[in-house]
Amino acid sequence: MTTQLLETESHAREYVAELGDAQAMERLDKLIELLLVENREQNLISKPSEEQIWLRHVADSAQLLRFVPRETSGPWLDLGTGAGFPGLVVAALRPELPMVLVESRARRVEWLQRAIEAMDLKNCQVEGKRLEQVSPFEARIISARAFAPLPKLLRLSAPFSTSSTTYLLPKGRSAAQELAELPARQRKMFHVEQSLTGSDAGIIVSR
Repeated sequence: MTTQLLETESHAREYVAELGDAQAMERLDKLIELLLVENREQNLISKPSEEQIWLRHVADSAQLLRFVPRETSGPWLDLGTGAGFPGLVVAALRPELPMVLVESRARRVEWLQRAIEAMDLKNCQVEGKRLEQVSPFEARIISARAFAPLPKLLRLSAPFSTSSTTYLLPKGRSAAQELAELPARQRKMFHVEQSLTGSDAGIIVSR
């Protein structure tokens, strides 16, 4: 498995293909097809990023599996999942892993439900409400791509977190700064990993 920076669409697709089987790639192709159509109706991803959808969105999501042992049984909680990143991508690649997507915006909830049905993801469900309104459960993985500033994210997700929960938080350029601004007690619980999809992007990972 490569740990080198991914720079092209073809390299990004090859990287993702190493993480799943042919059926997973079919599910991801279906996701992209549906997303590009829906993006004409609502702003799920930026228009410029459509040309780099494998790199900017699919591989960017799939790379989180680097930090998840294959035997991990879940459940995985994805906060503010929006267009389905990383949640739908991970669910497509790991169909045996229970995935819970939290998204409060009604139009995006409808889109996520349509995508889950079209991709035939039996392991994936949507909580169409604010995180504060979701009944707590013990999450094995908590991810969030663009949910909230780190202190707020940790506070809101605390009811779902245990001593064995792994946080996977792609934060782009702000990763190191956000981590540095945490109180020392919390800061020592996390570290920053290099993202494979941007030389200046980081992923905050719990130790």
